[in-house]
Amino acid sequence: MNSEPAPPLEVSFESGGETCRAWHFLPESDVMAAYGRSPCVVMGHGFGATRDAGLAPYAQRFAAEGFHVVIFDYRNFGASGGEPRQLISIKLQLEDWLEAASFAREISGVDPSRVAIWGTSFAGGLVIDTASKDQRIAAVIAQCPALDGRSLSAAYLRYAGIISGLKLLWAGMTDGIGARLARAARMLPIVGPPGSLAFLSAEGAESGYRAIAPASWRNETPARIVLALPFYRPLKNIPALSCPLLLQFCGNDVLAPPHEPAMIRTKTKRFRLVVKNYDCGHFDIYLGEWFEKSVTDQIAFLKAGFAPK
Repeated sequence: MNSEPAPPLEVSFESGGETCRAWHFLPESDVMAAYGRSPCVVMGHGFGATRDAGLAPYAQRFAAEGFHVVIFDYRNFGASGGEPRQLISIKLQLEDWLEAASFAREISGVDPSRVAIWGTSFAGGLVIDTASKDQRIAAVIAQCPALDGRSLSAAYLRYAGIISGLKLLWAGMTDGIGARLARAARMLPIVGPPGSLAFLSAEGAESGYRAIAPASWRNETPARIVLALPFYRPLKNIPALSCPLLLQFCGNDVLAPPHEPAMIRTKTKRFRLVVKNYDCGHFDIYLGEWFEKSVTDQIAFLKAGFAPK
């Protein structure tokens, strides 16, 4: 009879003068011995989400295979420090990823040469950028990744329409100006029903997001991030990677549409690329059969790269 997974340890690290809080899942002892110093998977969530929004089941499965796992909250979110609250900043979140990987390398029992990073949705792009900046990263997993801001913007206009796009842009501009004048942030919903002014308003997006989000999750973020999104293109940094990369696309994803594997493979001359496609929507991959398929492929990818020495 299987026992319940052990609860994670509460840990923290510093990033940009703020405290980022994280969970540390320890590897199960019966498999840890095979690795000696064990690999570690550092995990972070996507657009406006926190560590307690459906990531623990992945971590538990990785720990059962002998991996340390660290799941962290970005600055300004969840249990981490930082102001203004709920601010999504690409620059700050990339700094947090780099610090999280450095923190993982210092954990007792972790092999610092075998630290992988795992990002989902918006963080699927952040982990690619992180690995392009930190050549010590040993592997990257990007689940339903947002790889190209131009594609994201075009997808939003397809399902929300040009009027909503203009309203979103205006909100971002006024919030950006207000930030320079030290005014209170103009908050917008992260997710909402079709027709609402929210960053994610496709059919099923609100119910999908809330299916994994905890009751305490705050559905808001300063509107200014919309000004940066079209220009954020981590797809362009794939050629700078030197470590194995697993890309997992959801074929019915209207929020972060999948990219053609052939186009991506032309950019991967130096490292092993694995591309998996799933016949599901953006939020389906966190639950049920699609979670099982996704996490099984992730474990196989990690074990292939991190076989016991």
